[in-house]
Amino acid sequence: QAQLVESGGGLVQPGGSLRLSCATSGFTFDDYAIGWFRQAPGKEREAVSCISMSSRVTNYVESVRGRFTISRDSGKKAVYLQMNSLKPEDTAVYYCAAMKFYCAAFSYEYDYWGQGTQVTVSS
Repeated sequence: QAQLVESGGGLVQPGGSLRLSCATSGFTFDDYAIGWFRQAPGKEREAVSCISMSSRVTNYVESVRGRFTISRDSGKKAVYLQMNSLKPEDTAVYYCAAMKFYCAAFSYEYDYWGQGTQVTVSS
């Protein structure tokens, strides 16, 4: 059974940093692209970043480019999202999701999802 478990969320002041982790199990990690999504209250789920199964391709939504960095560790079967220079508008529940072979733009295309971790950016 495929599982993705997010961790690392919390409360941080504007300008601060957090590192989210997505631990995976139950599927062949190296065959899957992993994406990060977020959903703020009253808003639709938004794609934030994705990393291809080979790590050769990474992409980011414009609002986080230059501030967030996605990476993956095949040995640990985990994906990370380093978030720097956080802003109040980054406040949301962050989810990781797995899709076979390549990154996709739409959440419905992903096969497996985690339960999410809350990130709150506030002074």
